[in-house]
Amino acid sequence: MMPGMAAGPNIFEFLKLPDTYEIHYLHWLQPLSVNESLQQYCKRLIEEQIYHENPILLGVSFGGIIIQEMAQQIDVRQLILISTIKNEKEWSPFHKAIRQTHLYKLLPLQLFNHITFLEKFAVSKRIKHRIELYKRYMDVKNPEYLKWSIKKILNWKATPINLPFVHFVGDKDLVFPPRYIHNPKIIVPKGRHDMIIFKANWFNKYLPEILVK
Repeated sequence: MMPGMAAGPNIFEFLKLPDTYEIHYLHWLQPLSVNESLQQYCKRLIEEQIYHENPILLGVSFGGIIIQEMAQQIDVRQLILISTIKNEKEWSPFHKAIRQTHLYKLLPLQLFNHITFLEKFAVSKRIKHRIELYKRYMDVKNPEYLKWSIKKILNWKATPINLPFVHFVGDKDLVFPPRYIHNPKIIVPKGRHDMIIFKANWFNKYLPEILVK
């Protein structure tokens, strides 16, 4: 299981699978440089953290992109894609504009290291709740990692998936809106981008059945 950008494996804390599955959590590595290729990064992940042959890989958001790239390098039984995209054609117009104008290079990523300070300026319960979630689930705050991740996500050129996969998309996902996601896909009702946490009961109910099929 590969978490989303900057997140730790604890985003899967509410996800439960039958005892017939052995769960192995993957962790983000620090990029060797901002220019390290996604393929080389995934190669290092495989060498350091994949211990099983022909695994099922589950990835959330950027983690979904990562496992698709890993599947180009090792034999994989199946891919489980959650809150992510299958290729650059599934970007929203907003993402495409950011990529074309390179506005992502102007993001003040150093603020991620000062989230406790920013909490003092949160004026609404919603913003305060989001900050609390960030503090709980975001493990990687290094600006160089964040800069590398955003660059790789926005410039990703996918290779078509040629093995069994399931793609879960939340109908309320504002990061990867479902109307831009091509079939095949399974729509999760009331699912936001963070549905792996807040819709875990839905996945606990339906994911084991889908895996068997």
